[in-house]
Amino acid sequence: MERFNEACNYVSEFAWRNKVFGKIELHKNLYYDIRPRFELSSQMVVRLIGKVSESYLTDRSCYHEFKPHGAIVYDQRILTIKALDTCSILTLEGRETITMSYGRYQPLELKRVRGQADLVLIKNQFYLLLIVDIPEDPQLEPQDIIGVDLGIVNIATTSTGETFSGKQCTESRKKYTRIKGILQSVCTWDAKKHLKKLSGKERRFKNDTNHCISKLIVTEAKDTGSGIALEDLTGIRDQVPGYKSLKTAIGKWAFYEIAMYIRYNAHMVGIPVYLVDPQYTSQQCSCCGYTSRENRKTQSDFFCIKCGYSDNADINAAKNIASRADVNQPIALRPEPKRSGRWKGKPTALAVGS
Repeated sequence: MERFNEACNYVSEFAWRNKVFGKIELHKNLYYDIRPRFELSSQMVVRLIGKVSESYLTDRSCYHEFKPHGAIVYDQRILTIKALDTCSILTLEGRETITMSYGRYQPLELKRVRGQADLVLIKNQFYLLLIVDIPEDPQLEPQDIIGVDLGIVNIATTSTGETFSGKQCTESRKKYTRIKGILQSVCTWDAKKHLKKLSGKERRFKNDTNHCISKLIVTEAKDTGSGIALEDLTGIRDQVPGYKSLKTAIGKWAFYEIAMYIRYNAHMVGIPVYLVDPQYTSQQCSCCGYTSRENRKTQSDFFCIKCGYSDNADINAAKNIASRADVNQPIALRPEPKRSGRWKGKPTALAVGS
């Protein structure tokens, strides 16, 4: 791994100095120099040149330096999966047969392993990231739409009335923020060791929470033959008002992650997912359509000042999201006090690849 990334830096320095970033050009200029210099196999040189070239595809504004323990890219010529618990992998000393293990929560078939793999080192443990082709159910024609409102107090609320509280996550975030602040102010060797131990705990907790919630929502949609509607929250962090506590809470909660999990799990079972305009979903009445800031009395209470309809504010928002996913309905209603009229358009159906 260290030799591989050392060679990557050698290629990257040449690419940046000569402004040559294409795979073919780098291969012509460096292949016969790299092999004896770093004593790497032919295909390993091909893979590292490809890694450097691909890193410059999106950003050529600065020199790219590769860390000693950066990922190694393997393909079928230098990595063979012999069985579900064994692989043959190329090392500096030749081929080695290595045992491996994987989570048993999802059945894995050897014939479904595809393409290249990345070998990564995380906390002194090697992981092999494989691409697996998983069968998908055909997409169904939804009989109904379940709207999902994402938030902080309630992580997710569906238009059918299911609420997933964010209290435990908020308490976890505050707890880890407080502990990290204390340890960082102490700045001793023991404090740094404790910080390292805490690293990733909050992230893993949120990841697991988002995964569990998304699976429950998708299961409900599958059981009822419904599609799922989500708000398009692109750029939500840039739209937050200047309250430090609110910015911190939104900045630390992964709205994109839970939406991605919902889309991924839904795609696996053939459930369509729609993105809709999020504007005024919390201020619009799901009964009569009247939109006003005064309708939202508190964080949890919604009362329409026009028709008198009342409901939980998050459930009302989720119902608006569901109705906007219907192509025969307007995507967004402008609040009446500011502007009248309707904006018409169609939601975007998202398909996530395997």
